[in-house]
Amino acid sequence: MDPTTSDEARALREAVRALLARHSDPRTAAEAPHGYDDKLWSLLCEQIGVAGLAIPERHGGAGATLAEVCVVLHELGRTLTPSPLLGSAVLAATALQATGDERVCARLLPAIADGGSVAALAWSGPDGGLSPEAPAVTAEDSALDGTAHYVLDGDSADMLLVAARTPDGTGLFEVEPGAAGLRRAHTPALDPTRRLATVTFRRTPARRVGNGDATAALRLVRDLALVALAAEQTGVAERALELTVEYTAQRRQFGRPIGSFQALKHRMADAFVELEAARSAVHAALLSALADSAELPLDAAVAAVCCARAAQHVTAEMIQLHGGIAITWEHDAHLFFKRAHGGAQLFGQPDRHVAELGAAAGIE
Repeated sequence: MDPTTSDEARALREAVRALLARHSDPRTAAEAPHGYDDKLWSLLCEQIGVAGLAIPERHGGAGATLAEVCVVLHELGRTLTPSPLLGSAVLAATALQATGDERVCARLLPAIADGGSVAALAWSGPDGGLSPEAPAVTAEDSALDGTAHYVLDGDSADMLLVAARTPDGTGLFEVEPGAAGLRRAHTPALDPTRRLATVTFRRTPARRVGNGDATAALRLVRDLALVALAAEQTGVAERALELTVEYTAQRRQFGRPIGSFQALKHRMADAFVELEAARSAVHAALLSALADSAELPLDAAVAAVCCARAAQHVTAEMIQLHGGIAITWEHDAHLFFKRAHGGAQLFGQPDRHVAELGAAAGIE
């Protein structure tokens, strides 16, 4: 059964979609100081509780699952709404929970759950991949060194976590936003609706979260993040295809709607098939995540590849089939295209996931 089609999930989807229809303006939000509309974020947290969906009730959350988070991300993808949900409530909150450090979770998670604080997880290197074995930052004697790239909301977050290499493997660390040797800078990106930052550490003091090697915990965080991002990408592709179908039914040429031309029908049908395959990949990965299956790493990688490529294909067709208006700044087609291509690079390029799948299957 698809976990995103239950009665509760449908009600959640309807509530989020209705709120976004009234308040979401991605262009204006992207120009805000933090890169998102803080009033809309407050509404999403206060009225629907999106930031605390997958956080346990004992830590101020709703105690729901990744399926509910994916429902919300899908809707945010449809509207290209900038928000700190993916970086704060998925990456950072999941990393905290994965360490099993109940003392730190009890201190930090309630503020993330109610949306009062935005957390960022510094992890990836210049290639954008989330490597559990080799984070970009190193830790020694409770001090961090190195530079993390493409940190979601990293320049404005008031709670900073860092995945770092340690002498005994890897670990998760908490850093005060005003710590010595810490430098955070906004990174201009292809997608203006996604706030990224570069975070640099120079002997920056930090507190370790949890005990022992966190490599296994970080693997789980990476896999769940890939599934969440894939759900968002399906929302991007879904809405892009809807808008394209609507336009081709209205635009007339040679006395008839251009959507009636066989060549365009075939192209939209191909886009629909790819979107449906992406949806299936997300559903399979979600089921693996909910069941804590050993197949999750493979299913998450499949979802990442399928959904990235579907979003890239559908948004490219959106531009082609809209014709000249699609390349104007005023039309949203270029924003969908940029979100699709930016998202495809966010947690590692699709080719990297394909290589990992090949290696798992024994294919060089």
